[in-house]
Amino acid sequence: MPQLNKLRTALSGGPGGNTATAPSARLRVALTVFFALDGFLFAGWVVRIPAIKHQTGASATTLGLALLGVSAGAVVTMMFTGRLCRRFGSHPVTVVCGVLLSLAIALPAQTHSALALGLVLLVFGAAYGGMNVAMNSAAVDLVAALRRPVMPGFHAAFSLGGMIGAGLGGLVAGGLSPTAHLLALTGAGLLVTAVAGPVLLRHPAPVAGSGTDGAGKPRRPDGRARRLVILFGVIALCTAYGEGALADWGALHLEQDLHAHPGVAAAGYSLFALAMTAGRLTGTTLLERLGQTRTLVVGGTTAAAGMLLGSLAPSAWAALIGFAVTGLGLANIFPVAVGRAGELAGPGGVAAASTLGYGGMLLGPPAIGFLADWFSLPAALTTVALLAVAAAALGYGARNATATGRPVASWEEAVASHRESRSAATIGS
Repeated sequence: MPQLNKLRTALSGGPGGNTATAPSARLRVALTVFFALDGFLFAGWVVRIPAIKHQTGASATTLGLALLGVSAGAVVTMMFTGRLCRRFGSHPVTVVCGVLLSLAIALPAQTHSALALGLVLLVFGAAYGGMNVAMNSAAVDLVAALRRPVMPGFHAAFSLGGMIGAGLGGLVAGGLSPTAHLLALTGAGLLVTAVAGPVLLRHPAPVAGSGTDGAGKPRRPDGRARRLVILFGVIALCTAYGEGALADWGALHLEQDLHAHPGVAAAGYSLFALAMTAGRLTGTTLLERLGQTRTLVVGGTTAAAGMLLGSLAPSAWAALIGFAVTGLGLANIFPVAVGRAGELAGPGGVAAASTLGYGGMLLGPPAIGFLADWFSLPAALTTVALLAVAAAALGYGARNATATGRPVASWEEAVASHRESRSAATIGS
């Protein structure tokens, strides 16, 4: 029982806290809801990109520049959000960003030029980036307190939300205007935030974690730890590039290059999100059995093979299979990278890795747009496979990563310690 009491105390916000408050199950559910909401709203915007492109009269290049606004807004706010999380706590920042994201989702449908679209997407991207840093920081704290590699489960909720959002968007794409659709998403987002937000606002984040000192304050990382954070951030960049490419250009590839029906084109991202959800739901088991390095290497090579099929296949159905394989491969790379950065440096590590990660989305839309104009969209999409291979290579290179002269504590070690604690608690009872 002493081990269980320590865990409860950590989850309540510090020593001497009320062990009956802030149960891990409620915090985990509330955070899962916010991850799902983030994916749902983002996918709802993604499936309306073809309609917004037609509404604004944008070419592939100008659309790519406008889509740059999402990633630019996200990257600009991410480091600032890390500081806000350290000052006010990751839970309140998550709730505020949930409200802002829900309001911003309605803005793109009000534009009629590529310039105006790019400007409102800056606002949307700022809210999206802030929410991602805040909720990932909260998740890292909870994962550290639970001492189990459950981070992929939170990202599975994001993928599930994306799958549902894309699926619903595909169903209404033919009969509902972008304005009505995105306004409905605003209402849904505000409602979900009103229901799940109070749970996070009532309870502080757990203080346990390798990114904090003995007093529960964020620990300043040394030079070695900062270099490792950058390494994991680059791995996240390679993954986010692929996710952004399929989100922004997947539907257009299916509809324009393979002549798929708009509903089938919208289903492409839904299938990709479904595959990522399945991969992330099994991510905890995969990490416990294969370990971090093998998970990264296998994931990167699988994603590369899937994207080559998805971009070069001669039929829409073969491309859909490729999208699904890509989703399985990319599923756990980003959660592992961001989680490890958070373990090393707390919210600052999450912010730094996320900034680099979403830098992939910053580079992806315009790069693929330019390459599509110079060569073709299928050829441009093969760059996703190249970066997936790079993520696998970097993951293998980080197999012996150390900080302050010792190996970085792995999730496998945390799991073993967790099991030992549970055994000791059982014997003690």
